[in-house]
Amino acid sequence: MSRRKKLYEGKAKILYEGPEPGTLVQHFKDDATAFNNKKQAVLEGKGVLNNRISEHIMENLNRIGVPTHFIRRLNMREQLVREVEIIPLEVVVRNVAAGSIAQRFGLNEGEPLPRAIVEFYYKDDALGDPLVSEEHIAAFNWASPQDVDDMIALALRVNDFLSGLFTGAGIRLVDFKLEFGRIYDQNDMTRIILADEISPDSCRLWDMTSGEKMDKDRFRRDLGNVTEAYAEVARRLGIMKETGNGTGDEAI
Repeated sequence: MSRRKKLYEGKAKILYEGPEPGTLVQHFKDDATAFNNKKQAVLEGKGVLNNRISEHIMENLNRIGVPTHFIRRLNMREQLVREVEIIPLEVVVRNVAAGSIAQRFGLNEGEPLPRAIVEFYYKDDALGDPLVSEEHIAAFNWASPQDVDDMIALALRVNDFLSGLFTGAGIRLVDFKLEFGRIYDQNDMTRIILADEISPDSCRLWDMTSGEKMDKDRFRRDLGNVTEAYAEVARRLGIMKETGNGTGDEAI
């Protein structure tokens, strides 16, 4: 695998050509970024933890019938995934006021929303990933109306599953970001599946008792102990041993 071909490098992951047609190797880096790459750091062990947490969640989503690109974990930092045509949208599901929605509408952070809200953002770092409407999506042909319906339906199913999963671990699911891609069958019919990752990098997770943040906001807000918080999420989900230094070396 040392001579494998790098296809793409993002802020937190690298994609390599997979061992079989239609597959990719997704490598999780220790790099942490925020505010459109204006804030950067390397957090030892973060990639290992995100790999294991995302593996655990994607496996369970596949099991309940939510289609994902995840095939299997290869090692502590890498997964074998299906190659998809990424839709250039970030789909954000919000259960509790935090981040940009609290700022936009003058809501108090931590205020429960009337219902789960699904938002779309156009994936473009240079533009700051702007919030877009379904009208924009259709006008610029980023996705068809059926694609949008499918993404919303899948996002809400993921929200139901994750809410129960994290509640059982004493964690409040505030909001999270998803990415979707298209796959094509032999008749050139398309299907929307979940891609990218689900981890504390892409979710807001608060301890249900203390309200302590257990996600990337610890890095954004200089709260410290980022990998320790990620390790605690992994421990509560049952994918990490009780002991260790919290860098992910004890992930099982």
